[in-house]
Amino acid sequence: MPVEAKTNDQLKIERVEMCNIVKRFPGVLANSQVCFDVNAGEVHALLGENGAGKSTLMRQLYGLYKPDEGEIIIDGEPVVFHSPADAIRAGIGMIHQHFMLVPPLTVAENVILGLRSKNEPVLDLETVSKKVMELSQAYGLKVDPSAFVWQLSVGEQQRVEIIKALYRGASLIILDEPTAVLTPQEVKDLFVTLKHMVREGHALVFISHKLHEVMEISDRVTVLRDGQVIGTRPTKEMTRNDLVKMMVGREMKKISPQPIKTGPVRLKIENLRTMGDRGTEMLRGISVEIHGGEVVGLAGVSGNGQRELAECLSGLRKVTVGKIELDDSDITSMPLKNWVEAGLSYIPEERMRDGAIREFSVQENLFLQDHASPQFSHGIFLDFPRMEAFAAKMVKEFTVKTPHLDTPVKNLSGGNIQKLIMARELARQPKVLIAAQPTRGVDIGATEYIHERLLMQRDAGTAILLISEDLDEIRTLSDRIAVIYEGSIMGIVDRDAASIEQIGLMMAGISMEEAIQRSA
Repeated sequence: MPVEAKTNDQLKIERVEMCNIVKRFPGVLANSQVCFDVNAGEVHALLGENGAGKSTLMRQLYGLYKPDEGEIIIDGEPVVFHSPADAIRAGIGMIHQHFMLVPPLTVAENVILGLRSKNEPVLDLETVSKKVMELSQAYGLKVDPSAFVWQLSVGEQQRVEIIKALYRGASLIILDEPTAVLTPQEVKDLFVTLKHMVREGHALVFISHKLHEVMEISDRVTVLRDGQVIGTRPTKEMTRNDLVKMMVGREMKKISPQPIKTGPVRLKIENLRTMGDRGTEMLRGISVEIHGGEVVGLAGVSGNGQRELAECLSGLRKVTVGKIELDDSDITSMPLKNWVEAGLSYIPEERMRDGAIREFSVQENLFLQDHASPQFSHGIFLDFPRMEAFAAKMVKEFTVKTPHLDTPVKNLSGGNIQKLIMARELARQPKVLIAAQPTRGVDIGATEYIHERLLMQRDAGTAILLISEDLDEIRTLSDRIAVIYEGSIMGIVDRDAASIEQIGLMMAGISMEEAIQRSA
């Protein structure tokens, strides 16, 4: 049967219930007797650490998985979804954290992708564009239907995803980490849209790790832990500490770095330029100095040169122009081995691609670059007892949860893989540490631990460049904050002197001077 766009007067879902949902995977009970519901005209937040079962639960509601036990009930009637197409026809949409858009296509083409035209084989893009404009105006989602997706900002792409769900007639929309890559201004705009959708009678499920956003936008909150519901409460009756205790079973430590006397400049980046993978210039004259005992946070929306800068500073990408100095030594053209010997460590953004070998064991991953060092070898022979003792010490010190030292890394959780990489990189007592997205995709408990270790390293005199798209993380850990936009540094400000509004404006391409005036 052809799938066509629905109109707003077809919105019909008043209540969705998930009753006693059980979902098993080999060796894992992902959801255990989970009950969850959402009503028209409310935002119901879903919280929990990594592995708590949030995504698994929502994938069942969206038809990606089928429950092993339990049922889904829409407006009093049990339903069975065999695919996302079934869920979409029932009025359920999902906005994934990583957008499902095709960059070479226009907004209008992306919106109707997968739908059948009334006038097959001809596409009526004019009618589609008109409908897109109507939805855009109705919900404050400013977007040009004729624009190519690759031309759009991250915030604009998210608007396209929301319009795509609305075009298909979704009255219940699941939003998975919707603010992860947005500027503060874009988050505000998104929340305006979500509140408008709620007033129009939509039901929203909001998944996020950012507790202040949950407190601001949601009406109710459900917390999962180890696949079970810990509780469901009206948000107004909860505090952030209440939510944290429900998520991790204890209160979190308050991390507040104390000012220390910084040392000499350890990392100097001078007029750095490099090309991106598509042949365009991604860094356009970056200059930054970082002192020993200092964390400089690099804030910016994804895709503005952060990845290329991290790869240049770790020896993985060729520098076109400019210079990188470590303790006054020019390392720009040195082999990667010399960078490590000079005292540079790197926590990569893509941990499974650049930071670990999936099939290698925990112990083997701890020695990827250091197995030949005099500490662990005698000539051509490796000192296996010493390596095993050291690996056991690192696993214990960094609280890496693993059954054995010979367990393949692919069997560990994301948070434990990140701890393992951090153990390897910090064990060298580096002079300079490049930490790119160190807590991306890890839960609140692992995030707390990683933050503590970074500050311990900073207090030990290491110069740290923290690259993160989480503005809260940047403001918590950094002594100074540099803002990057389209490969250029818009300004560097002291943490305590910079407001969120000022940083957000700079992330959108406004100069530091103008941002200060606007936010004054």
